[in-house]
Amino acid sequence: MRSDQLKFYVIFTITVFILSFSGLAIAKEKVVILHAGSLAVPFAKMEKVFEAAHPDIDILREVGGSTKMARMISELHKPADIMASADFAVIDKTLIPQYAAWNIRFATNQIVLCYTETSKYADQINRDNWYDILARKEVMWGHSDPNLDPCGYRSLMVLQLAEKFYKLPGLYDRLIANRPLKNIRVKSVELVSLLKTGNMDYAWEYLSVAVQHELKYVSLDSHINLGDYNYDAFYKQASVKVTGNKPGTWTTRAGKSCTYGITMIRDCANAGGAEQFLAYLLDPDGGLKVLSEMGQPPFIPAWVPTNEMKAALPDILAEWVAVRQ
Repeated sequence: MRSDQLKFYVIFTITVFILSFSGLAIAKEKVVILHAGSLAVPFAKMEKVFEAAHPDIDILREVGGSTKMARMISELHKPADIMASADFAVIDKTLIPQYAAWNIRFATNQIVLCYTETSKYADQINRDNWYDILARKEVMWGHSDPNLDPCGYRSLMVLQLAEKFYKLPGLYDRLIANRPLKNIRVKSVELVSLLKTGNMDYAWEYLSVAVQHELKYVSLDSHINLGDYNYDAFYKQASVKVTGNKPGTWTTRAGKSCTYGITMIRDCANAGGAEQFLAYLLDPDGGLKVLSEMGQPPFIPAWVPTNEMKAALPDILAEWVAVRQ
């Protein structure tokens, strides 16, 4: 074989190989997941484990406040396969029935007050005096935007419930007066960096976020932490008015225990891969185990509220989901 022929053969072989490899990469099924910021760490681990077991599927995640993520689907028609919310009610009110048919409750959480060793009065704060410390003028504290993130309106509910539980009239207004608007952030996980850099003393977060980011935190009485469904009757005394699904409208969120929901978007582009990921997520030895290891109690089994909703689930998910109220 002449040298020019050999050169052509080598180039041709390499080109075919590159094109074949590119074709395989392009052929990967891309599953797009929009989810709450408080799920960022466990979902990152789930992504790695799932992709290792399913090399033909590429998980693409976008993180943000649950309300914001849901509105991106309903108002901006952003393409997505799965939506996971820190408050299942966001899916019910924003996506069902037009954009989703069902809503699986898969995990719970509770609200805690996070801080670091450099926070003012870090050596004094506890579950009996936290509200006195937050009321001090020199203390900088904040929470996420209640219009965009469930942790935001849940943080305000905690303050309302504390006023009732401790029988301290005016406590809510006194605390809010000491929280400037600049301390309200788009999503709760943004507050973590402010705490760690010393730009904020205290921030309201989910317990799982505190554990995952190794923050100090004050755990609250079950009457006010929104973490125990047995206290839902008490939690209902709190309510927060937030922006509605349409500009210029408002809706009221009533207090209830933290319950996370997840759904698959109607007519999504990658239904097969989405169903496989959800099956992994809902497996007690799969994604639910990851949540448990990261400080977020899962529901085992996950559940839906009606038989009709369970009947609407893909067959691959039915074995992992129960029906209960």
